[in-house]
Amino acid sequence: MTMNTSVRSTALEPPRGTPWYRQLTTTYGLVVLTAILFVIFAILRPNTFATLLNFQLLASSQSILLILALAVTIPMIAGKIDLSIGYGAGLWQVMALNLQLLGVDYRLSILLCLVGGALIGLLNALLVELAQVDAFIATLATGQVIFAITFWITGGRQITDSAGQRAAAFDKLAAWSAGPLPGTFVIALVLGLVIFVLLEYFPIGRYLYAIGANPRAAELTGVPRRKYVVGAMVSSGVMVAIAGVLIASRSNGVVQSNIGPEFLLPALTAAFLGSTTIRPGRMNALGTIIGVTIATIGISGLQQLIPGQFYLEPLFNGLTLVAAITIASVTSRRRVARAEATPPNKKPVDGDPSPAPSVGTTASPPPL
Repeated sequence: MTMNTSVRSTALEPPRGTPWYRQLTTTYGLVVLTAILFVIFAILRPNTFATLLNFQLLASSQSILLILALAVTIPMIAGKIDLSIGYGAGLWQVMALNLQLLGVDYRLSILLCLVGGALIGLLNALLVELAQVDAFIATLATGQVIFAITFWITGGRQITDSAGQRAAAFDKLAAWSAGPLPGTFVIALVLGLVIFVLLEYFPIGRYLYAIGANPRAAELTGVPRRKYVVGAMVSSGVMVAIAGVLIASRSNGVVQSNIGPEFLLPALTAAFLGSTTIRPGRMNALGTIIGVTIATIGISGLQQLIPGQFYLEPLFNGLTLVAAITIASVTSRRRVARAEATPPNKKPVDGDPSPAPSVGTTASPPPL
C-alpha cells in the first residue's frame, strides 16, 4: 500500500489588490508579534532582558535549535517530514567526541559525522521513496534505531574526556565570536541565509516547492521528484550532523546519550510557525528563523517574569505548535473553499483571490 505524508506546502500569500494592512498582518504578522513581545519584555525587565549579555546567551544557546529547525524545514518543503533529527543530533555529538577519544583526528571525526548524517538522510529517503513508507513513520522508526545506537555506544553513561585527548581546535569551533555575535549563531545564520537564497532564487527551490504542492503535477512537468526528495533528506541529515558536532564542541568534553531528542518539538514548532509568515502557507527559511526568534523571546521573557518554573518552555512550545498548525489549517481550508466556490469560467481579476492549487489536485506547479 502506498502511503504519503500529509505535510504539504500550499501558497497562501494575499492576492493582488489586497489592502496593505491585510498584506502586512497576513505576511508579516508574526514579525510584528515578535517585535511587540520584545518591547513588552524589554519594558517589564529592562535590566535583564534587553541587554547585550542576554542576547549573546540566547543567540549561543538557540543556535543549535535554529540549525535543526532549518534541517527539518528542507524536507517539509518537499512534502516530507523528518522526525529523526533530534536523535541524529544526539548520536553525532557523541560520535564527534568519542572518535577523538579513540585516537581519530578531530577533522576526520567531523568529516565522518557529516558523512554519517548524509547516510542517515539517504536511508530515510530510501524508506520514503523506494519502500513508500510514510515519512512520519519511517523517520520516527529511524530515530528510535539511532537512539538505541547512541545508548549502545555510551552504555547509557556520560562520555567524559578527563584526559584532555580532544583537540583544542575542536572546542574553538563553538567558542569563537564575530564581534558581539557568538560563532555558533553566525554559523546558523549563514546556513539559514544560504538556504533562503537557494530556495528563493534558484531552480532547486521552485522544484522543491512544486513537489511539495503537487508531486504528480511536478513529475508531469519534468521535475525528477525522487532526485530532489533524496537531496532534501540528505541535506537535512548533513545539517543535523553539523548541529551534533557543534553540541559536542561546546560541551567541554562531556557528552551523554539523552541529549538531542528534546530539540525535536522546538524545531518542529519553529518550522510550522515559520510557515505562517514571509511566505504564508509554505515552509521557508526566513520564516523558520523568525519562528525560532519568537520562541526564544517568548520563553526567555516568561522565564524572567516567572523564574524557576521549568514547565514554561515545553508549555510554550506545545501551545505555539498547536496555534501554528491551527492557523495554517484554517487559512488553507478557507482558501480552498474560495477556490471551489469560484466558477470555472471566471477569470480572476485584480482584487479577486487567485485560487491556489489544493492538495491532491492536478493543477500545474509554479513555473519552473
